[in-house]
Amino acid sequence: MKAIIVEDSRLAREGLANMLVQFDEIEIVGAADHPSTAIELIKEHQPDLLFLDIHMPGESGFDLLEKLDYMPRVIFTTAYSEYAIRSFDYNTVDYLLKPISHERLAIAIKKLGQEDSVAEQKPTLDINSRMFVKDGEKCCLIPLETILYFESCKNYVRIYFGSDNIFLKKPLNAIEERLPKKYFFRANRQVVVNLHEVTSIKEAVGDGYEISMSDGKMIEISRRNAATLKELLSF
Repeated sequence: MKAIIVEDSRLAREGLANMLVQFDEIEIVGAADHPSTAIELIKEHQPDLLFLDIHMPGESGFDLLEKLDYMPRVIFTTAYSEYAIRSFDYNTVDYLLKPISHERLAIAIKKLGQEDSVAEQKPTLDINSRMFVKDGEKCCLIPLETILYFESCKNYVRIYFGSDNIFLKKPLNAIEERLPKKYFFRANRQVVVNLHEVTSIKEAVGDGYEISMSDGKMIEISRRNAATLKELLSF
């Protein structure tokens, strides 16, 4: 599993890297001292996991996550306990308070393995599958082919299908892992779209592109993701 450390303290950064050497499943492919330098490393390596400090000069770890086109798993490493609740708006595996012990780090790494094991047990859905969703008293059995897109809303995902929508308490990454890649595409950090419901793609004002969905919704997509999308949709 490729990982990047983002930590403004050199001692903390090097100390964490030294502790992670004992975990064969983690491959440290880079380290950064600030979100501004981390963003380029993340674009280059597309890591599966971030070890991310929160409180850094000028920008926070949360600011960095908001700039990403996809959401890697995150183990937060911080001296501040007050950010714990907000951290779970993201793809959070664990929240480690400094100073980080070997024992506590091992627990976090074990959680990664448990998540992978659960994901492996659940098969990828077929486009002809149906998804059962319960939102309070509202229950739906939704044919996957009728879903226009999934939109992340903090701790929930909003599923748009037909002329209706419903909320599911599950991270977007967990849903994306089970979707057939042939039909569903991650447009940006917050949205996964049904490719059959994309009606057009055009350059947006500034950097990036926009795609139009069959319900009229316009969705922003990064230049890199747009290139991948055009390959998927081309002959």
